[in-house]
Amino acid sequence: MSPAGETKRRPRRSDYNWSLRAPLARWLEQEGARTAGFRVVDVGCGDKPYAPYFAAASEYVGVDPASSAADVRARAEQLPFDGESFDLALCVQVLEHVDDPAQAVRELHRVVRPGGRVLSATHGTYVYHPDPGDHWRWTHTGLERLFADNGAWRSVSIEAGAGTTSALALLNGHYLELVAKRLHAVWAGRPLVWTMNTLAASLDRRVPSLCEPIPGSLTVNFHVVAERQ
Repeated sequence: MSPAGETKRRPRRSDYNWSLRAPLARWLEQEGARTAGFRVVDVGCGDKPYAPYFAAASEYVGVDPASSAADVRARAEQLPFDGESFDLALCVQVLEHVDDPAQAVRELHRVVRPGGRVLSATHGTYVYHPDPGDHWRWTHTGLERLFADNGAWRSVSIEAGAGTTSALALLNGHYLELVAKRLHAVWAGRPLVWTMNTLAASLDRRVPSLCEPIPGSLTVNFHVVAERQ
C-alpha cells in the first residue's frame, strides 16, 4: 500500500487537514468492518488508500479514469457495470471533481442492488485543489437534494465529519503551512498546527451545536450514507 494511503488512513495531527482525514478514516474503518462477503466498488479510487478497511469483502473493485492502481478505467458518470452489481459503492472525495455530480449519483444508484448502500464523502468548505478539476462545494441541504433528485433511496443521511471550529483550524492551518514552507521553517509550523487541531477538536466535542448544520456553521467534509430502495 502506498505511503499516500498511509497518510490518509493515519494522518498526523500536525497536518493541516487532520480534521478532514482522521474522521473520514474512522468512519470508513467502521463501515468496512460490516462488509464481510460484500461486493464493493470504489468509484474514483485513486491509489486505493482505504482498501485495507474492506479486506473482508468478497470483491473490491477500484474504478478511476487515471490511476494506475485502478482495476477498471472509467469515469464516475459512466460506470461499465451491469445494474445492481454491488452491495456497496464508495465515492470518497470525488463528487467535487466530477463534471456532472448528478449523473455520478445516478450511476452509483444504478450499480448497487436494492437494499445496498452508497457511501460518499465530499466537501462543504475547502481550499481549491484541482485534480485535475475542482468544481463543486455543498451544504447539507444541497447534498440532500443532489441524492434525492437522482435516485430512489430508502434513506439518505448526511453528517459533518467535524465541526465549525475544526473547519476554521483546517483553513488557518493550511495557510500557516504555506507561510512556514515559504520561510523554510516547516518544523516551526507543525507544533502550531497540532495545537490548533487539538484545541478545535476539543471545542467541537464540548459544544455540540458546533457540529450541527445551523446558520453560520462551517463543514469541511460531509459523510453521506444512501440506502437504495
